[in-house]
Amino acid sequence: MGADGWPGLAPGSRDALLAAEVVLGGPRQLALLPPECTGERVPWPSPLRPAVPGLLAEHSGRRVAVLASGDPMFHGIGRTLAETVGSRRLRVLPHPSSVSYACARLGLPVESTEVVSLVGRPVAALAAVLHAGRRLLVLSAGAGTPADVAALLRDRGFGPSRMTVLEQLGGPGERHTEGTADTWDHPPGDPLNVIAVGCVPEPGAPRLSAVPGLPDDAYEHDGQLTKRPVRAATLAALAPAPGELLWDVGGGSGSVAVEWMRAHRGCRAVSVERDPGRAARIGRNADRLGVPALRVVTGTAPHALAGLETPDAVFIGGGLTTPGLLAACWAALPAGGRLVANTVTLESEALLAQWYSRHGGELLRLAVAHAAPVGGFTGWRQAMPVTQWTAAKPAGGDLRERGERR
Repeated sequence: MGADGWPGLAPGSRDALLAAEVVLGGPRQLALLPPECTGERVPWPSPLRPAVPGLLAEHSGRRVAVLASGDPMFHGIGRTLAETVGSRRLRVLPHPSSVSYACARLGLPVESTEVVSLVGRPVAALAAVLHAGRRLLVLSAGAGTPADVAALLRDRGFGPSRMTVLEQLGGPGERHTEGTADTWDHPPGDPLNVIAVGCVPEPGAPRLSAVPGLPDDAYEHDGQLTKRPVRAATLAALAPAPGELLWDVGGGSGSVAVEWMRAHRGCRAVSVERDPGRAARIGRNADRLGVPALRVVTGTAPHALAGLETPDAVFIGGGLTTPGLLAACWAALPAGGRLVANTVTLESEALLAQWYSRHGGELLRLAVAHAAPVGGFTGWRQAMPVTQWTAAKPAGGDLRERGERR
């Protein structure tokens, strides 16, 4: 259902509501139904998601209709219902989404417009998609979201960005409000709104790429940072894919976990760091760079790994010589899972050589040199070389290990 209520519904949707014995929905949506809809009207409780199974069980055997805003399968209740009762028990009758309406009003192609939902999510999530010239549509959490978005844009160096708030799209009370983030002072309007953003960075604003290898100064750190060239090589070896989970063991500043999550909005990560100050810093870096969902565990591995969800990939950036750490990380991986470990010490390098001899994979030495002044001239200043071991866990055990057992 759209903001225009009953008049905007297609005949099939009207028939379903007229035939329903129970109608579930938000108070605003239920109030849009006419008297002819005689089914029992049940408003959603808060929080909604945990209550869904119980409500459906309570009305089992009755004809139940659920009201949703716009397209229920696009950031809507449809996903929760499908996960609860199964898609075969649903008949979904979609309405144009707020995104479709907004793109139609602004002349934007839907397929090339980035959509970010801030419903139930922190506004910091928007930071990951801020790029010069990009057009965004932000699904608002309420009347205060436009001001929050404007504040984030200013803080991230995108103050000149153009904002358009579209309220009550498709309804009789539709209204548009425009301005730039750096001058945004409009009072809160209708809670049913979508925010269009045309990203324009300030002169000199840092350029944060969509691929791994962000500038080192993009991070708050105390020196415990995987430097940019090595970080880019490390992420390439980890090979993030949508929906996968990374364990970042010995997180430091959290840079590897942050850039793993920035690779795709479906990527997830847990950063394990024993130092509470650094753990807090990882959280701040995650917020700053648009991945506030990064989970930070404060504790010493391998003990702190107990109970974590099975990872698809593990990165060990420190503490390799801790007894049992490497073995615990390898054991936690499923078949096909990847492990990448970096070190600069001879002791840890010897350990990686042993594991390479047993499990194979790839052993690299990464050497980076930077141009630096040498008197009145310029020369190369060599950074400490990094030894990197990358391996994928085979199904049924490693070939070399099976040979040793025989």
